[in-house]
Amino acid sequence: MNVYVVLSRSTTVLSRAIRWATGAEFTHAALALDPGLEHMFSFGRRRAGNPFVGCFKRERLDDELYRRMPVLPGAVIEVPATPRQRVAVEASIARFTVDSDAYSYNHAGLLGQGSEDSTRFVCSEFVYHVLRDAGVCDLGMPRWKVSPQTLLRVPGDVVFRGDLKGYRPGPTPHAPAMATVPLTSDRTRVRIAA
Repeated sequence: MNVYVVLSRSTTVLSRAIRWATGAEFTHAALALDPGLEHMFSFGRRRAGNPFVGCFKRERLDDELYRRMPVLPGAVIEVPATPRQRVAVEASIARFTVDSDAYSYNHAGLLGQGSEDSTRFVCSEFVYHVLRDAGVCDLGMPRWKVSPQTLLRVPGDVVFRGDLKGYRPGPTPHAPAMATVPLTSDRTRVRIAA
């Protein structure tokens, strides 16, 4: 059983500012329950045109925000989970979904200030919170210090890196041929479009 960490970098002013300030390759993170990324969740802007109102939401790669961009740089990390961990991840996401009005965007977290407030999250805090609470991984740091770039350290395989608009799960007749290339260790591999 797997879950999927999806990292991306949009062309929004906020994303460009984060990249300028941090030098990070990725500025947004989401958690998906399936390899096709149909069930993907995160904290982000409620409406594409307003970066100041954020919320917990289900995301899709064809959302209005992403449709406007010609290219969406990103990565998909396949993270192994036991059946018990997978159930815990799903239960956590269900709680966020049912009680979505109880959660808000952690604006202070964008400035590197944070706490373990159980009702305020930025995207990477949410992903790490769910994975850590389910026992999937522990990066040994408080969740408010975890950035999208930090999530590259989550144990798993980078199964895609490139333009997320061209992402297709696994080798299918509609997907580009993939070549497996080692990244930073023998355990971590990435498939890139040939």
